[in-house]
Parts: sequence; C-alpha cells; structure tokens
Amino acid sequence: MELLEKIRENAKRAGKTIVLPEGLEERTLRAADEAIETGLAKIILLGNRDLIIAEAQRMQLKHIELAKIVDPASHEKREEYINQLVELRKSKGLTREDAAKLLLDPLYCGVMMIKMGDADGEVAGAMNATGDVLRPAFQIVKTAPGISVVSGAFIMIVEDKSYGDNGIMIFADCAVQPDPTDAELAQIAICSAQTARDIANLDPRVAMLSFSTMGSAKHEKVDKVLNALRIAKEMEPTLKIDGELQADAAIVPKVGKSKAPNSAIAGNANVLVFPNLDVGNIAYKLVQRLAGAEAVGPVLQGLAAPINDLSRGCSVADIVNLIAITANQAAGVKK
Repeated sequence: MELLEKIRENAKRAGKTIVLPEGLEERTLRAADEAIETGLAKIILLGNRDLIIAEAQRMQLKHIELAKIVDPASHEKREEYINQLVELRKSKGLTREDAAKLLLDPLYCGVMMIKMGDADGEVAGAMNATGDVLRPAFQIVKTAPGISVVSGAFIMIVEDKSYGDNGIMIFADCAVQPDPTDAELAQIAICSAQTARDIANLDPRVAMLSFSTMGSAKHEKVDKVLNALRIAKEMEPTLKIDGELQADAAIVPKVGKSKAPNSAIAGNANVLVFPNLDVGNIAYKLVQRLAGAEAVGPVLQGLAAPINDLSRGCSVADIVNLIAITANQAAGVKK
C-alpha cells in the first residue's frame, strides 16, 4: 500500500474531527465533500450555513450537509469561547469586546474550537496567508510541552527504494525557521522524529546534517549542529540520532561506513535535519525536481495541536491529503 493510502486508512480509523475555517472556499468545499464521503474525518465548516449549503448545491456536492456547519457570529458556544479567550490573553490586556471581535474571524474561532476540545485539528490557508493562519495558533494553542519552535517537515517519497525506508524520508526544517539556534535545531529534530512516527509510520533514524562528518571540519556552524545533537539526546535519550553528518554519509551505506564507521545512523538515516532553512528549502526542491520525488507537506510540527497551513495555490487533492495528515497527527497527540 502506498504511503498516502496508508495515511488515509489511518485517518479513517482515528475518527478525528477537523475544522476547516474557509467554509465558502470552493476547493475547501470540494475537499470537505470528499473527506466526508470517504470517511477521512468528521468535518466542521465555519461560515454562514445558508451560504455554504447554497454554494454546495451550486457545485452539486452531495455530502456537505453531513458536515457540522458553525457560524462564528452565532454559534451556541460563542459566549463560552469569548470568556476563555479573555482568560487566555488577559496578560496581554485583551478585553471582552476585543475577544468578541477576534472570534468573528473563522481562523480564531477554529483554533478556539481545538482549545476547547470541540475539534482535534485544523486545515486552512487556501485563501489566507500563512501568518494569518499561524497567529491564532501561537496565541491560543501555543507550542507543545518542552517545545518553543514551530517547524515545517516534508515527507519525501523517492523512486529509489534504497534510500530511507523504502524510499520514504522526512526532511526538516524546510518551511519555517530561517536560522534556528542549537536548542531550536534540537527541538526540530525531536519534532521531526515524531512526524516520522505519527504520519509515515517510521522508526526514526535522525541525521543532523552539516558540511562536516564527525569532525572532518572545524567551524562554528559545525559546533551548532553538535550542540543541537547533545541537546536532542538530553531531551529524548532513546532517540536514534547522530551527527554531524554530510548528506551522503547520512543516506548512502557505503559512504556512511567509510566516513562514520562507528555510527548506527550513518548510511541509514530516514530523517534529515538541515542546519538552516536555506539548506532545507533548497534541498527538498532540488530532490523534488531533479529526482522526481513526491514532496508531501509542509507538515507543521511543534504546536500543541495539529494546525496545518495550505499553499494558496493548493489543489483539492492537497487539501484532502492534509486533512488526512492532520488526523494522523491528532491521533499521535498525547492528551
């Protein structure tokens, strides 16, 4: 079974509730209809019910009425949400009037649903900028315990099955943090390993990448990777992780054995952690274009609950896949 099929099957078994704040956006409605039809998740659409139903009928969608449709301006828990948001943001001076205005925004309402336990995850961004999607997530859901940084991972599926696990690897961070500190890089490694478990069903073997392998070069950038490795081991002592490793030493067994003969990770890594966003973003796009790899993501990691951001150029299939991925993440969240 292909990875995306497995992700979808896992989502069906998980039975999670995913909120889609962009309830009138055409691709989102089509994706919601497919997700409901195939049983990927329970769907909440935010917006005016009459308008959403009318749009679904115009598009000849058959399952939208099975979604829970919530109007941020009038839903039954609005007062409860306002009270809780004021409590959460009282240190920032948020007034009740300001909270009421914020919760008219479906992006804030959707995240508040997750905070209040009425939804397990969110997918948005088909018609909103990344900053607008993430702002309420940072303010309300915040980061996972022990984590202070949000990052973006790609599930890379390459044709050559000798790499990673049957051609499946995790690349991070490729989307969010331009120049992480050593502590942040360690957190990215921990979160990427969790993404490997929750979504790709991998036993993570993490390589901390550098232009140096096991001391072959001396530089402050190498020192940052080594410090990150130390911190990651302290955070999760049982994690299979090593570095610093050059890319070929991380994924090619012969090279790994030659350059890092005492490493259990060298040559066998399935999670690659890049030292900064320049490298990660360039690397995933080159592998995608030159090697014909499928790049699934970015999957946001590090938040206390799964909230994922779409590209505004996304397809219906992209949204459906991200609904399934978000459901998988929600199933892996420790309550």
